[in-house]
Amino acid sequence: GRLGQNTSVRCAAETASLEEQLQGWGEVILMTDKVLRWERAWFPPALMSVVSFSFLMIYYLDPSVLSGVSCFVMFICLADYLVPALAPRIFGSNKWTTEQQQRFHEICSNLVKSRRRIVGWWKRLFVLKEEKPKMYFMTMLCSLAVVAWIGQQVHNLFLTYLIVSFLLLFPGLNQHGIITKYVGMAKREINKLLKHKEKKNE
Repeated sequence: GRLGQNTSVRCAAETASLEEQLQGWGEVILMTDKVLRWERAWFPPALMSVVSFSFLMIYYLDPSVLSGVSCFVMFICLADYLVPALAPRIFGSNKWTTEQQQRFHEICSNLVKSRRRIVGWWKRLFVLKEEKPKMYFMTMLCSLAVVAWIGQQVHNLFLTYLIVSFLLLFPGLNQHGIITKYVGMAKREINKLLKHKEKKNE
């Protein structure tokens, strides 16, 4: 009880801190949230068009790793400087509705939970390393070997494009129940196969 209460208090404090840090990006975050959750039917194709165009430009320009990283960091720095200043003028009034404030709070809360989940997985990995070193090294070697093989088979830029596209489409797919639907179908098919095998063995 007390541990759960302490965790909730820490989560609330982290959420409040993150809300304060992202306040200047509020309007942009809410707009991005609408796009990622596909509030309008044309959002997914528009999103994929922007991603595809960006990757085509990278493919066409073919920058070196150093140039690519420098341009990306420069873009982030410019956005960090310009967005908080220009967003209120572009999106209108600084006053938010209760609904907007609530949604912004939910987004920040979800970001904090995701960060805590990632840290939790990272800690579990080190616990596995200490408690079951052989299993840890075998798991890590097999996973990295599979990733290295995939990287060798598929062009780096195309692989990055697929990963970025999936990550950007994931919130919308999840929101519209598409992932749940197909995961459910996969589970049913696996259960059918297992039952079929059991009957054969009998």
